[in-house]
Amino acid sequence: MAKPATYDGSAAGGPRASTAGDDARNINTRGSHIAPGEIAIGVVIGRASEYFDFFVYAIASVLVFPSVFFPFADKLQGTLYSFILFSFAFIARPIGTVIFMAIQRRYSREAKLTLALFILGLSTAGIAFLPTYARLGSAALILLSVLRIGQGLALGGSWDGLPSLLALNAPENKRGWYAMLGQMGAPVGFILAGGLFAFLLHSLADKDFLEWGWRYPFYVAFAINVVALFARLRLVSTPEYAHLLDENELQPTGVFEMVGSQGRNILIGALAALASYALFHLVTVFPLSWIQLYSLRDVGDFLLVQIAGAAIALVCVILSGLIADRFGRRNTLGSLAVLIAAFSATVPSLMNGGEFGQNVFVLLGFALLGLSYGQAAGAVTANFPARFRYTGAALTSDLAWLVGAGFAPLVALGLSAHFGLAYVSLYLLSGAVGSLAALSLNRALEIRN
Repeated sequence: MAKPATYDGSAAGGPRASTAGDDARNINTRGSHIAPGEIAIGVVIGRASEYFDFFVYAIASVLVFPSVFFPFADKLQGTLYSFILFSFAFIARPIGTVIFMAIQRRYSREAKLTLALFILGLSTAGIAFLPTYARLGSAALILLSVLRIGQGLALGGSWDGLPSLLALNAPENKRGWYAMLGQMGAPVGFILAGGLFAFLLHSLADKDFLEWGWRYPFYVAFAINVVALFARLRLVSTPEYAHLLDENELQPTGVFEMVGSQGRNILIGALAALASYALFHLVTVFPLSWIQLYSLRDVGDFLLVQIAGAAIALVCVILSGLIADRFGRRNTLGSLAVLIAAFSATVPSLMNGGEFGQNVFVLLGFALLGLSYGQAAGAVTANFPARFRYTGAALTSDLAWLVGAGFAPLVALGLSAHFGLAYVSLYLLSGAVGSLAALSLNRALEIRN
């Protein structure tokens, strides 16, 4: 039987021409075997740094940008404008994946990852130094939009294949456990970002916070990105890592070929986790904006409640691995979609229920988020044939973020402001229904095949 072709087109085990990727991998060769635990560390570091950057911008979109970049609008309209810019990164993310996959095919994964994280750091630092609307006028809004798009493009290009590699190397009865490791980055990122903003809010006068204090989290995000870059490059630049990716056929494929051959799997994969991704911003960004606009509560104190919720979510992400290995990842995701549907009915009563009701909404919402989001990645990506799994996992994640989370703060705040919180319930319910429909369709297709 013919040996499968490797990434460079040669037969496995045959002579292989030197490439730029080979030379790059030799820069930091350690000559040691890469254990699954080391891959897991790379996954957690990479995702935690990305989520910290993500939540720094998200929190600033509520607490800072309406005042410093949209002072010409009232608070509600300014926040809605801010959420429009917030969505730009999610629109740009799949485009970034397409562009950077082409860069990897032409050069190397090291070059792709370095460029992506450089753009991410540059965009984040650029926001930190960006003059406000009062100083630069409309040009400040254009620059903020460009930098936000840059963040999205970079996030699309930062896919390193580590989660897929970790999943493929997981023991048969531990796949749910290994799948949740990368998802731990979300609550960790929120705890760090929320904690930093809460500290600044409690330490600075409002005027000082809006003039210069808000910029410090972006400086920290830039520094963390630099550290994460070297940590991840230390791993991906080794021949052992490259061999593992090649051995598992985790290499980029052409996007047109990918969509033409695997479009159905991409769509089902993106919709299967819709409930989780919709809930993601409805317990993080949306309630913060609602408290800021319609409550007398101290926003810094509310952030502390959300941080406590994120700590609960972290525990629940870990529990999701145990539950998924016991009952199956797709069963877990489907069951949590049902629970999220039930939870959606409580949005008006809890958010209008004073501090106690709002706290219950946040803490319970974060618990459900941790259980569902812990298994949201890769629930149906096993459907992809091996040669499509690398690109398929990246595009599925991009589309899940775009459809489920990209416009969630904008839609939820707009609905609640103009029609009432009951419409936020319907919005979250639609996400749960979408997840259940996609999981059912996927199951039906598997039985048919």
